[in-house]
Amino acid sequence: MEMVRNALNWFEIPVDDFERARKFYSQIFDFEMPTQQMGPNLMGFFLFDMQAEGVGGAIIKGEGLTPSATGTLVYLNGGADLTVVLDRVVAAGGTVVLPKMQVTPEIGYIAVFSDTEGNHVALHSRS
Repeated sequence: MEMVRNALNWFEIPVDDFERARKFYSQIFDFEMPTQQMGPNLMGFFLFDMQAEGVGGAIIKGEGLTPSATGTLVYLNGGADLTVVLDRVVAAGGTVVLPKMQVTPEIGYIAVFSDTEGNHVALHSRS
């Protein structure tokens, strides 16, 4: 296989209650999540720089899609300091599963939270 720039091209986080999940993610990331019906699925999009070939993703409600605390763990960009986003999780209805911790000085910091749908989702930042 050729060397690719990103291991990830897109991600989707399944949700049961779309409006509750949209409100949660809008609140912790401090933006109004855009939504769109895509075929039979309802999607809410995370903000990313498409012009700079950034990697994006969405929350998704659709048949056969089930939130999970034990499935794939996606690391969302926590910005300059993930503490800003993590500090909003509980007030938005989520739970902090793993508080902010340093992986290594080179890699930076991670944290894990449970969203309103029961998904475990991680954050990453350099500081």
